[in-house]
Parts: sequence; structure tokens; C-alpha cells
Amino acid sequence: MNLALWLSRAGLSHPDGPAVAFGTGVTATYAQAALRAARLAGALRARCGLGIGDRVAIVAKNMPAYLELLYGIWHAGLAAVPANAKLHGAELGYILDHSGARVCFVSKGLESEIAAHAPKTLERLIVIGSAEYEALFANDAIDIVSCSGEALAWLFYTSGTTGRPKGAMLTHRVLAAASYAYAMEADPIGPGDAILHAAPMSHGSGLYIMAHVARLGLQVVPESGGFEPDEIFDLIEQWPRASMFAAPTMIKRLVECPADCRPENFRTLIWGGAPMYVEDALAALDRFGPRIAQIYGQGESPMTITTLSKEDIADRDHPRWRERLGSAGRPYACVEVKVADSQDAPVATGEMGEILCRGDVVMPGYWRNEEASAATLRGGWLHTGDVGAFDAEGYLHLKDRSKDLIISGGSNIYPREVEEVLLTHGQVREVSVIGRPDREWGEVVVAYVVGDASRTELDTLCLSNIARFKRPKDYVFVDALPKNNYGKILKTELRVMDKNKAGSP
Repeated sequence: MNLALWLSRAGLSHPDGPAVAFGTGVTATYAQAALRAARLAGALRARCGLGIGDRVAIVAKNMPAYLELLYGIWHAGLAAVPANAKLHGAELGYILDHSGARVCFVSKGLESEIAAHAPKTLERLIVIGSAEYEALFANDAIDIVSCSGEALAWLFYTSGTTGRPKGAMLTHRVLAAASYAYAMEADPIGPGDAILHAAPMSHGSGLYIMAHVARLGLQVVPESGGFEPDEIFDLIEQWPRASMFAAPTMIKRLVECPADCRPENFRTLIWGGAPMYVEDALAALDRFGPRIAQIYGQGESPMTITTLSKEDIADRDHPRWRERLGSAGRPYACVEVKVADSQDAPVATGEMGEILCRGDVVMPGYWRNEEASAATLRGGWLHTGDVGAFDAEGYLHLKDRSKDLIISGGSNIYPREVEEVLLTHGQVREVSVIGRPDREWGEVVVAYVVGDASRTELDTLCLSNIARFKRPKDYVFVDALPKNNYGKILKTELRVMDKNKAGSP
């Protein structure tokens, strides 16, 4: 089933219902949004010459056009490739090349950066809001292209341990299952209920667009295009019963914001993307009341592995309430989850192991990467690379992550891609990148360097090759890196050294 049906049906049954808002003003009703998606679909097929299954990239900051773009792409039987607009041009060029996208829609101001790194396979680069863009909506609307649930809907690019992004193939069935799970277990939605897109619509927040369309909700894009606590508090006055997906650092900033707010205007504040300190969760509960929830997942199972409900978080009278608050919650109904040993056999309750899951919400594989697909999905289970344990009540406790992954402000950063850039400097002999615990960001990137390069040179090198948020916040120059007998750098020892140097957060 094509996800575009959800928007089309809403346009027929609730034509005057608000579908999209920019700040405090509605910019599109459901009838208007459905018509624009249908006309865009016609233009993508007739004017751009795209065929069923072709990929269309979206490199855009949060904006109202995101809804019509996603649904226009699906309406035409195509696959969307949303990409983080904060990435470096070279990184975006790789995604465009690897996905084989023939058309790319881009925010104004980013077109030159993308053009400088665009592959030859990219045929059209269209600036959102331009005359060229608006001309697409003069095309005749077309009927929704029928497709199976197994058809590719969204290529979700997520960093891998090799440092190269991998495209998780999210089908229409996967996204539908994730939407059902979200609306049933994490954040029940009613007609007119809003979601504030303060986190990137290219991944985190954008994954909840479909659930809100299915339930006749309203997509609200802040005028800032991102996250500003004062602005969020103003918006929930205009749009009561609003939900928002946020990284723990964003929740923490909301808690600390001195501006007045009526917490009852929030329907749900959902955190995900990184663990939250228990004390920070308690502070959020104290300020916002029984309106906060947690989700755990990853791009390969789009934010749908476990959830810690609003009820669990607010149940202060439960004898194990604080322990539950430190967990990632219970598995969603649509997914099987187990904690396994190195042979993929389940471990006993309370024992640590790798977190594995399977179900309709799990991707069928990585785009054009059979080796990674086979390794990640071996035995029919998604191997998350995260380490955890189930308690006696079935709550999952995350004990660690894949040992190299750094999560800073909710964004995944793999050390190797940073190390590879730093090693291109002629005076850097060796380097190892780790995450340092940080109260504000969860973790910050730290590079241990053997060599004679200056901090300024290394900063400049990183900013020329990778996204700013991946740049090390600290450089530690050492004479040698700790290694084992086989010459492998021991990051575990580096973390101990760094903890002793920097202290606990």
C-alpha cells in the first residue's frame, strides 16, 4: 500500500482540516496539501521523466514544503532520500551518488554547496520556493501510483562503522508499521493535534509525519526552522495538545528555560536518539508533569524498538519507579526484541548482551550493500550493536552502545570518519577519536593525536571535509597511543585516561 493514500483520503474526508502550519499560521489545509502532492507527482513523472522506484533527494532545513515533497514523491511511485542539511557538501555528494538520485530538492542557500559536489547522475537541482519549483505545481494532478508494501519509500542514510553512510531501506510497510506503533503506544493522536518539528525533519522528527497525517494531525514548523525554547513555548499557546520529538539536550534546555509556559498545552514530549540522565528526566517530569515519554530505536528500525510510556515515567508510586525511569522501556507490540550472546542465543534475564529485534518495522536491508545487510540482519534479526539487559519485568536497560559510536546532542558520530579526515594532515602520525561524557550534549568528540599539527589546522581540516557537529571539541596531543600486542589501538584505555583527565560530567 502506498503511503500517499493517507494524505489523499484526508483531503477528501477533511478538506478544510489544517495540515501544515508555519509558526502560528496555517499554510495548507488537507485538501490543498493533497492537491499539491498530486500535481507535484504529475510533474515528477511528466516533466522530470522519472519512473517507478526512482530516487528523489530532499536536502532541506525544516520547512512547510516537506509534507508536499514527501507525499508528492510517494504519490508518483518514487522513493524519497531525505538528507541532513547540516552535512558537508562532500558528504551530501556521496549520498546523492550512492542513492542514484536523479532529482534533488534543496533549501535556498544550499544549492551552490551541493552543486559543487553533485554526481553526474543528478539531472536536476531544484531550489524549494523558486519559480522553477512553483511551476511544477501547475502540472495536472495524477492518480496515486499503486505499489506493494515492499516498495522502497525512504532511503534513510545512517553512519556505519566504516565511516561511510549506509542507506537503510524503509519500505511503505516499514513506515506504516512504525506509524501504527507510535500512534498506539507512544503518542495517541487525534484530529487537529499538532507535532512541532523542532528536530530535523530529514530523520528524527520527520519519521512522525506519517502518523500525524493518518490521524489528521497538524505539522507545525517553527519559523526559526529549528529549536528555540522561547519559540516552542509560544507555539504551544497557539497549538495546544502539541507533541514534540527531541534529543535529551533539547528537553534539558526546555526545563532550564525561564520563560513561562503552560505545560498542559503539551500533549507529549518525547525524547530519543540518546540516553537521558535520570536526574534530567526527573527535572523534566517536575516541570512538565505526566507528559514525557521515551523511545528507543535506530534508522534501521525507525525509532521503534522500545518505548517508556508517559504512564510509566509518571508513576512515582511504583516501588521500582526510579529503576524504570532509567530504562528504555518495553518492546513495542509490533516487534520482537531479545538480548543475545555472541552466537545470537538469548541470555538470561539481567545478563548483558547485544540487542536484537525483528518485525514488520525492521528494514529489509541496506541500499546497494549486500555485505552490510547480511551482517546486520543475520539470522533474520536486526543486530543493533547496542548492549543491554532485560529486567524481570521486561524493561530493557541500555548498558552501552557499540563501542565506537559517539552520540552528541542526539546525532550519531562514528570516530573512524573523523579519524580518516585528521589522518590526511601530513603532520598527524596517529589518531584515535572517542566520546567524552558531557552534561549538556551527552558526549562530545575528543581526538587523541600523535603528531605536530596545531589545533587550528586540525579544526580547519575537519570543517573542510565533514559536518561541523562531528568536529572534535578537544584535541589531546600524546607521544603514543595505547595498543595491544597486535598493534590495535585500545580505545577502552583511552576512555579511562580521558576520564581521569577530564573528570566525570
